[in-house]
Amino acid sequence: QVQLVESGGGLVQPGGSLRLSCAASGIIFSMNIMGWYRQAPGKERELVATILSGGMTNYADSVKGRFTISRDNAKNTVDLHMSSLKLEDTAVYYCNSRHTYYHTDYWGQGTQVTVSS
Repeated sequence: QVQLVESGGGLVQPGGSLRLSCAASGIIFSMNIMGWYRQAPGKERELVATILSGGMTNYADSVKGRFTISRDNAKNTVDLHMSSLKLEDTAVYYCNSRHTYYHTDYWGQGTQVTVSS
């Protein structure tokens, strides 16, 4: 039973900060690439950030310098620290896992982030 459970979404003002967390179970966490994706209304789901087991990260250009992805392989969690939030960051954010070798994908249920004044 694979579960990815996101938390931490909510309403935040422009320029504010928010931390999203994803708790994984049912997978060997260290064998999976973890990522955050987001989907705004009327748009396709897009990559926000990924992180390899060893800590190497990749970010979408739109969030570089503002968002930080991190993982704790001992706790089976991956976080997304968001700062300097913009209106265009408003979306449902999804936690994703992909097995390093088998490329099996799993998704969380999503958590809403709304940036509004």
